[in-house]
Amino acid sequence: IMTFTKKSANLTPIADAVFTVVAKAKEDKRINGEENVIDATIGTLCDNDGNLVALKSVFDHYDKIDHRIKASYAASFDGNPNFRKDVYEWVTQGTNLKLAHNVIATPGGSGAVSSTFTSVLDEGETVIIPNIAWGSYRLMATENNLKIAEYELFNDKNHFNIDSIKETVHEVMKTQERILLLINDPCENPTGYTMSHEEWKEVIDFVNEVSKTHPIVLMDDIAYIDYAYNTDTSRKYMETWNKLSDNAVVVVCFSCSKTMTSYGLRCGATVILAQKEESVTEMKTVLEKKARATWSNIPNAAMENFSWVVNKNREEFLKEKQLYIDLMKERSSIFVTEAQEVGLAHYPFREGFFVTLKIYDNDLCKKVHEAFLENHIYTVKVNRGIRVGLCSLPTHKIYGLAKKMKEIEDTILK
Repeated sequence: IMTFTKKSANLTPIADAVFTVVAKAKEDKRINGEENVIDATIGTLCDNDGNLVALKSVFDHYDKIDHRIKASYAASFDGNPNFRKDVYEWVTQGTNLKLAHNVIATPGGSGAVSSTFTSVLDEGETVIIPNIAWGSYRLMATENNLKIAEYELFNDKNHFNIDSIKETVHEVMKTQERILLLINDPCENPTGYTMSHEEWKEVIDFVNEVSKTHPIVLMDDIAYIDYAYNTDTSRKYMETWNKLSDNAVVVVCFSCSKTMTSYGLRCGATVILAQKEESVTEMKTVLEKKARATWSNIPNAAMENFSWVVNKNREEFLKEKQLYIDLMKERSSIFVTEAQEVGLAHYPFREGFFVTLKIYDNDLCKKVHEAFLENHIYTVKVNRGIRVGLCSLPTHKIYGLAKKMKEIEDTILK
């Protein structure tokens, strides 16, 4: 048979784990009624009536933006100058960062992650990611002919596993001259883990050690940072980056989709940080060309709206966003407390959109996930666990959920 795509193309249709289960949940609700279905699949913020949250403080102004501003191209391929400046200030607010920096606008956090993967590594090289992580990291890597090495996110004691990061990086160093290490922090997707200041210090010390022989790029995916429970201190950890060696770069992947509850507007940014200006410039040049060659430019009005919100409507925005942070606190506290009471094992949760049940055996995980479905509980299967999207689950549906899950899990484990 003749094929019309490249030899290395993977011709298996994309079956996104999330979207497949979402469709099943939708159908179940149609047949059995909304109230009889627990839909914890969706990774977007929903209110207690189950409606997608679209912040008023963000969208009322967006609706008023002149049509010509919405229709026009961005000022340049790297984004509008005011947007780039505002993103840097927003991302690093409340910190005392002393590093050279630059910003490239991207279509959402996804654009920031994938363009960094392909700008830092050559085909056939390896990107290092957590073993429990957002599934698209793996897809972005394999679609671009990159390999994946996974570090264990947690050790046997359920603590952040710096030793596994070290082992994995040392292994990759043997075969490759440049290192790309990805961390998703704070509010990790899918576990809801947030690293401590001490853990960040250890990571930076290790990055500096690696940089003596190998240039290293540390990526921090901060998609959920603006829903961390303490917004005043959520960025303080970044100050550990001030101690970066000259041979290391930090790339921050920022998502307006999450921050501004505007998932479909496709707006985000890559923030490049390093001790030396020339390191930043080199990375910026490559990322800018990547942008031009991939998406050309990103929605002008999305950038303009972000700048307006953080400058002109900041207090309103923070106040409205806080309501949903409080809602997330309430939801997670109910679930985590009840899980503890009934002995439902999950990975260490600090804050964020998701909690992940801990099931180390993937075959077992599949069985539990299917049993949940049979009981009208819709979740997302991840590596070594099951992701529960508290962000989209109305509070009243969370009461008793952990108990129900534990009962179902026990019948499988017996």
